[in-house]
Amino acid sequence: MFHVVQYRPLRLITQNSLSSMCFKLMLSRPVAFAQIWKSWFSSHSLVGNKNIILMGPPGAGKTTVGRIVGHKLDCPVIDIDDDVLETTWNMSVSEKLQDVGNEQFLEEEGKALLKFSASGSVISLTGSNPMHSAGMQHMKKNGIVVYLDVPTAVIMSRLKSMKVDRIVSQSPGISLKDILQFRKQFYKRWYDIRVLCGDIAAEVVAEKVLDAVKRYQNSELETFISTRSSRSGRNMEKDSRKYFSDVVTEGLAPDGGLFVPERGLPKFTAGEWQSLTEATYTERAQVILERCIHPADIPASKLAEIIGAAYGENFTCSKIAPVRHLAGNQFLLELFHGPTASFKDFALQMMPHIFAYCIPRSCNYLVLVATSGDTGSAVLDGFSRLHDTDKQRIAVMNFFPEDGVSPIQKSQMIGCQKENAWSVGVKSDFDFCQTAIKQIFTNSDYTGFLTVEYGTALAAANSINWARLLPQIVYHASAYLDLVHQGIIPFGSPVDVCIPTGNFGNILSALYAKMMGIPIRKCICANNENNVLTDFIRTGVYDLRGRKLIPTFSPAVDILKSSNLERYLHLIANEDGQLVAQLYNQLENQGHFKLRKDLLEKLQQDVVAGWCSEEDCLAAIHSVYSTTGYILDTHTAVAKVVADRLQDRTCPIIISSTAHYSKFAPAILRALRITEIKQNPLSQLHLLSSYSPLPPVHWGLLETLKKKGNEDHQVCAADMSMLMSRIETLIQNHFM
Repeated sequence: MFHVVQYRPLRLITQNSLSSMCFKLMLSRPVAFAQIWKSWFSSHSLVGNKNIILMGPPGAGKTTVGRIVGHKLDCPVIDIDDDVLETTWNMSVSEKLQDVGNEQFLEEEGKALLKFSASGSVISLTGSNPMHSAGMQHMKKNGIVVYLDVPTAVIMSRLKSMKVDRIVSQSPGISLKDILQFRKQFYKRWYDIRVLCGDIAAEVVAEKVLDAVKRYQNSELETFISTRSSRSGRNMEKDSRKYFSDVVTEGLAPDGGLFVPERGLPKFTAGEWQSLTEATYTERAQVILERCIHPADIPASKLAEIIGAAYGENFTCSKIAPVRHLAGNQFLLELFHGPTASFKDFALQMMPHIFAYCIPRSCNYLVLVATSGDTGSAVLDGFSRLHDTDKQRIAVMNFFPEDGVSPIQKSQMIGCQKENAWSVGVKSDFDFCQTAIKQIFTNSDYTGFLTVEYGTALAAANSINWARLLPQIVYHASAYLDLVHQGIIPFGSPVDVCIPTGNFGNILSALYAKMMGIPIRKCICANNENNVLTDFIRTGVYDLRGRKLIPTFSPAVDILKSSNLERYLHLIANEDGQLVAQLYNQLENQGHFKLRKDLLEKLQQDVVAGWCSEEDCLAAIHSVYSTTGYILDTHTAVAKVVADRLQDRTCPIIISSTAHYSKFAPAILRALRITEIKQNPLSQLHLLSSYSPLPPVHWGLLETLKKKGNEDHQVCAADMSMLMSRIETLIQNHFM
């Protein structure tokens, strides 16, 4: 029912076909009209009795867009300025502002909102309404708040054309641009849905508003499927559908496949991407992740809180993921400014907070993770930063190859152990650790026993978990936008990306960014001597028969079984889960599979691959340092070598610098031909820092290695029953 208290007359914009009889009835018998209107409206409205509340800065087009939306929905439209404030005050808004001043104006405006009531309407707020907390709380109770997010530069241009040079709460000496930036914090506090507007027609914005509201109202459409599920099996009962919160909690699909969104990832228009060129990293992350995570799973306000916790004081560089020019057409995407000095921090400073929000409160959770080097310390650090109440119900157990990581990585993982986070060295390689965790998850007897006996469920924090991949999409998109912002390229010009690759998660995130509209031409997969992926991408044959894992200077990509490749094969196979299941069953049972020719051609349109020897890796580190003073880590050096070989130099290439060189001090000292290599990891870092390298030795590593007791950790044989026994003991010690 539509009603307004104390505010008349109202400007109601309804369908032209509204009969004069209905209009007369509305004037003469408002109660009877309201009953008729409610009956008619309920069958035509997108939101029922809820209001659509448009919010944004002055010049965002709220009034015009509101009229168009109201017309399309055949529902009343209320403009707070004209229909409420000016009617209540019997004077114009500008006169009121001049009469009472900024502070009192905001208070009077808020009081007017508190007395206002409507339903089933489109409401256009003033630019300053969100600055009154009580008034906005009142409005939000019966409405869906839609934030028309228009870039500040566009707003400035519009206000200039409207000859507006001052707005509410703008004090003398404060520029219009600064006050617009200041107000954003209030808009971000209240909205349910964001609509990226840019400098586009109001009609287009109105359509985007309607689409966004439809999405908000239909969370059941954003479901996830397994990469191994058959099409016939997807007609699932409502109770068996998987949503974002479910896949974050469960990690691995019951059939052994990986979860992917059934309807794919959202696509941004070129204009929407361009509207983010001036944005900060955290602002870009918020916009991108809002599109990928339905607000029914994580509301926008909570998502902002999570992003703030992840990328606030934990990163040493204010740009979070800066892009640095290396030489020629090559640029480095520095992904090592987080607390544990690798790209894993981008996901694992955020994922623990997402996980804690999504899981049910009725159960304890033990998060299992396998690492080839960098994931372990990032997981341990991320989950140790949770609130104390969350740490009591969430613990982490990290398995790593005891002799398959660098000394500094090992010291770091042991040093990152906390009251809810432990590391276990396994006398095997990474592939065993990862396979063991997958087998544990699919052992329903064992997981059921843990749940019944200890009230504890298992979860995964490896990149098999969907929540690990999403934050990585952000930095690939952000790197491209930074090149646009710096004037290196105009938006739309292509770039190549080159990524040191082991488990295929990082390069998959770049491919996802491409799908979402970032103009990435080729993704270059860079391998070390464990080059099974290079062979596969070139031939279509994934063959593990007779292959032994080779320990290298770049241990994070010492991987033969690349888990996230499965997600990409599912994508290019047009979601043919039966085919994917067939391929991976063959890999498991026979040690190899071959891709169909048409799928290989499809893959090679997006991805090329090459590999780098140990000698070439060290030579690249030395060469780059000699010519630029910059030190690459061993993984970035692998990517640099492959990029030099495969790029055609017709466009910029962004090389992912996935870790800080400090983590691999012995290899770096050897590459720089420094003969004095001490065994103690902390001494190695001090030696490196004495050479005044660029960038400096990582602060987080120094602090971790200075801690005492770094030698204490558990070591376990490569035996499934022993791993399961360690898990049970940990659960007893922490949760019981």
